[in-house]
Amino acid sequence: MDNTVFELTKLNFWYGPSQALYDVDVTIRRNQNTALIGPSGCGKSTLLRCLNRMNDLIERTRVQGSIMLHGQDVYAPEVDVIELRKRVGMVFQKSNPFPKSIADNIAYGLRIQGVTAKGELSDRIEASLRKAALWDEVKDRLQESAMALSGGQQQRLCIARAIAVEPEVLLMDEPCSALDPVATAKIEELIQDLKKEYTIVIVTHNMQQAARVSDYTAFFYLGKLVEFDATTKIFTNPANKQTEDYVTGRFG
Repeated sequence: MDNTVFELTKLNFWYGPSQALYDVDVTIRRNQNTALIGPSGCGKSTLLRCLNRMNDLIERTRVQGSIMLHGQDVYAPEVDVIELRKRVGMVFQKSNPFPKSIADNIAYGLRIQGVTAKGELSDRIEASLRKAALWDEVKDRLQESAMALSGGQQQRLCIARAIAVEPEVLLMDEPCSALDPVATAKIEELIQDLKKEYTIVIVTHNMQQAARVSDYTAFFYLGKLVEFDATTKIFTNPANKQTEDYVTGRFG
């Protein structure tokens, strides 16, 4: 059985006149965590946002090449972008809970999908919070404002909100960059756990984090994919000198 989820071929991307990605070829596999690493401004977040077309929201962007999701080009004119973003959920760098109750944060996407039965909503809210390892901390506070949660809890709430609508892929853009080490460790543990059910692509500037949570790693530099391989190989025996210099901290 082919376990390819995304197949990127000769992907080029521009913001206005400036090119951000050059001829990127990457395969993202089912139920694997893929980390995108590289110095700031190397194109890793741009690539992540191409996967669910979040870059469409930015004016004067242009894409060339193909991104196939199970054999269908996500940039084909007939693709329903809302449906695509349901299948390919996203968790941002800064946790962004809605100024609503904890329960309403999770129910929001479900209601848009037409889930209105009270019993089903509460079951799915609980299931999502359990998957995000947050249920035990908030089960008695579901009607309280999500804004009262700590930073780490807010980020796990955003993960719960993303998985409530049952996506297949989760994109995470530096999900721990604003968190302390304890909250970061919880999110990392969660990322490892979620792999059983989801395919995860994570952008991180933290080498140790990439080594801990991912199965595959793609190293980018100046918009080009320098090397893509199993994480253990990238960190212990990279094929490229530039990769080795980056992961050992010699530059970046």
